[in-house]
Amino acid sequence: MVAASSCYAYLDFRPCNHYNNNNNNNIALSSLFGSNSISLNQNQSRLNRATNSGRAMAIAMNMENEAMVSKNNPPMEKRRVVVTGMGVETSLGHDPHTFYENLLQGNSGISHIEDFDCSDFPTRIAGEIKSFSTEGWVAPKLSRRMDKFMLYLLTAGKKALADGGVTEQVMAEFDKAKCGVLIGSALGGMKVFHEAIQALKISYKKMNPFCVPLATTNMGSAMLAVDLGWMGPNYSISSACATSNFCILNSANHIIKGEADVMLCGGSDAAIIPIGLAGFVAVRALSQRNNDPAKASRPWDCNRDGFVIGEGAGVLLLEELEHAKKRGATIYAEFLGGSFTCDAYHMTEPHPDGAGVIICIERALAHAGIPKEQINYVNAHATSTPAGDLKEYKALVHCFGQNPELKVNSTKSMIGHLLGAAGAVEAVATVQAIRTGWVHPNINLDNPENGVDTKLLVGSKKERLNIKAALSNSFGFGGHNSSIIFAPYK
Repeated sequence: MVAASSCYAYLDFRPCNHYNNNNNNNIALSSLFGSNSISLNQNQSRLNRATNSGRAMAIAMNMENEAMVSKNNPPMEKRRVVVTGMGVETSLGHDPHTFYENLLQGNSGISHIEDFDCSDFPTRIAGEIKSFSTEGWVAPKLSRRMDKFMLYLLTAGKKALADGGVTEQVMAEFDKAKCGVLIGSALGGMKVFHEAIQALKISYKKMNPFCVPLATTNMGSAMLAVDLGWMGPNYSISSACATSNFCILNSANHIIKGEADVMLCGGSDAAIIPIGLAGFVAVRALSQRNNDPAKASRPWDCNRDGFVIGEGAGVLLLEELEHAKKRGATIYAEFLGGSFTCDAYHMTEPHPDGAGVIICIERALAHAGIPKEQINYVNAHATSTPAGDLKEYKALVHCFGQNPELKVNSTKSMIGHLLGAAGAVEAVATVQAIRTGWVHPNINLDNPENGVDTKLLVGSKKERLNIKAALSNSFGFGGHNSSIIFAPYK
């Protein structure tokens, strides 16, 4: 990976100079935050409220007029969304090429946990990232202070920019009010929060003053935006293991609506710590195949015994088509559409008949504007759990079973389940499949579950596939379902 060379190589989180030097903005901010240097008497307060009220009314009327003009004008052609950059942090690689090459070779990134002593745990394996460096991406001081989920997020986000050819000079031409960041997390800064609890047991005075902001799920997107000066849509979504797909679809919708031209989107999680491992052990969700970690994650195999927790981040650089073409960007794939639904059934169990998943897939197809026959590749959620794998498989057969070209695989068989980051990392794998014409194997599928037709599943070796359109599924605790669709750009 080429080291970052632009102004955003190191995060220092100083406010943008342009806004620091704007006296009017400084006065407004001082007023907003109650600066002691400004005192207002009651008359001034009333006058300001009246003035602000008048401004608000003027803005509202202007918006109403714009809406009327919009209603009278013919509908604009739908803005197309393309993928122009990608960044990853995974146990199988720290750039999209290395990551996908390892997937194609069927290499497993699952191993014994080394970061802490888990000898007393019934599960002692994970898709743990063994070597990770923020050098050239995040300043050392901040790197020592931040939770890993945020470090993975920041480095993957910046790598996506670098991969997309967004240098300092290129970004200078962007309208930063139309550049946004939407990178979510299922669990956020668990380690930072856990350390704060331990400090509190001694005294509140021992607590890290940054523990609250550095633990919240939104702060990664916020810090990246502060560093880049991007003032467009910026927030996070936390919908358990469906988080990334929610973020990607919402980012695409911001572009389609004209609210943004460029969006960094995806997810990040780092829950391979004692409290994270113990929590999933307690819910009896994890594989206990400790004697052979590489064989532990085995979607659709009858001997699967739970998922393997992973960690990392995935970030896509989404861009409005004409914006990307204007700057001469390399277009990897087109984002066609997606959907999300809720099972409304159980906290952790999937709906028995897969109704929520089926509705989600059908709505994603409708949003993308393509027939189901066009989907010939599915990157499944398939986590290696007894109930979840089969329910998703049956939903896929219901929706696409008549397509003889359909191929389905699970990236989790090699990297485990990255929780809120899973969908984004799997979206990268999906885009790479479109780019390369190769789909990665399903490893550890030695004894397929009864009722599973292996003709639909990719075998133990990579396979050639000319992808027409690809579906990527992500589901989460709470019954959250999400499906997103990519296709070759034409």
